Amino acid sequence: MLLNFAGAAGTVTGSKYLIESGGRRILVDCGLFQGLKALRLKNWSPLSVSPEAIDAVVLTHAHIDHSGYLPLLCRDGFKGPIFCTPATEKLCALLLPDAGRLQEEEAGYANRRGYSKHHPALPLFTEADARACLSRFSAVPFGKKFEPAPSLLVSFSRAGHILGAACVRVRAEGKVIVFSGDLGRQNDLLMPPPEPILHADYLVVESTYGARVHEPVNVLEQLEGIINATIARGGVVLVPSFAIGRAQVLLYAIYLLRKANRIPHVPVYLNSPMAISATGLLSEFESDHKLSAEDCARACEMATYVRDAEESKALNEKKSPMILIAASGMITGGRILHHLKAFGPDSKNTILLTGFQSAGTRGAALAAGAKEIKIHGQLITIAAEVISIDSLSAHSDQEEILSWLGKFKKAPQMTFITHGEPLQANALEAVISDRLGWRCRIPREGETVSL
Repeated sequence: MLLNFAGAAGTVTGSKYLIESGGRRILVDCGLFQGLKALRLKNWSPLSVSPEAIDAVVLTHAHIDHSGYLPLLCRDGFKGPIFCTPATEKLCALLLPDAGRLQEEEAGYANRRGYSKHHPALPLFTEADARACLSRFSAVPFGKKFEPAPSLLVSFSRAGHILGAACVRVRAEGKVIVFSGDLGRQNDLLMPPPEPILHADYLVVESTYGARVHEPVNVLEQLEGIINATIARGGVVLVPSFAIGRAQVLLYAIYLLRKANRIPHVPVYLNSPMAISATGLLSEFESDHKLSAEDCARACEMATYVRDAEESKALNEKKSPMILIAASGMITGGRILHHLKAFGPDSKNTILLTGFQSAGTRGAALAAGAKEIKIHGQLITIAAEVISIDSLSAHSDQEEILSWLGKFKKAPQMTFITHGEPLQANALEAVISDRLGWRCRIPREGETVSL
């Protein structure tokens, strides 16, 4: 059995792992590269294997860095099935067309304003490309075994990261290889912890926060202080948020604070059509999260949902305090860009970063203290207070990853550390080797290993 690391090797995006066994090929995850321009350009390069030669795709979860290449894969000749959990299927049906539509809108905006170096600027894929790939999806419940290709047996276990997120177990040629996907937190407000896995001959584990331990802070107290301080000075709390996962836990946290009268009842806006639809899925997949039906309904009802572009533009004219949540979480595109242009230059306001910011993104620049960021070819002054918190992160930190690994009954023959920038991956490799005594490797992008 051969394993090729076609993405998320040496970086935290672009997850793609190609398994070859018995003349069959399956791709575990099919994500886009994000962040630095050198990474984003990789999305335009063809895969090392022809899409027609891939028999099936198995997804760990719906986030773009794990699913966003699917429209291109199908457009360029892939004809097989795409297997995932039921919630992941529903989320991809929201996320992928939205991503294609945003790319079309941004290419059109660049062409109208003339700030792109490309003439004309083109989208990586279109909304139509994304919708076309959705017919290839096949949902499989957690725990049920299935064959994406002959002699390859696969099952999903809960990873706890977002709705539908899974660890993937593959049995082939008498060996078991487990892909962690993105591992969730041990004590998340919304999601249960990752299910323990007892055995794997080979393990591919993420290292997004492989060098970090999340601060032991109370997330509600942290949000309470930030919101109250901003509102007291008449400002807007602007939250760039991932539409799937982060937006929902933010709404629930704000709902709990309002319910306890710990923050004023200022307007709360969720300005992301995709996030609005994803929030509605909480009620459909109650077994995938920790909320009661009542809390789920109340949290979903609390915000004003902003669906169309005119409503979004009108928010930029509001001068009174409010909490405004908009995609995208790393400020790579979407409606948050227009809100940053409106609210970023005012020192009364707060820009609240609530999760991992990949190198090369506007979010990473703000987290590092940038006082200017480029939006739509224009430099925007940032006078608003910028606050980063990781207490809402949906990724396990170093200690939580080690806790999950500690449930294995014996060490895998090899643990491959991926989906992390070099500092994070190297730190996780060192701590797994030192504290668990496991054999570890950090694979190179494009590397193929024989299992």
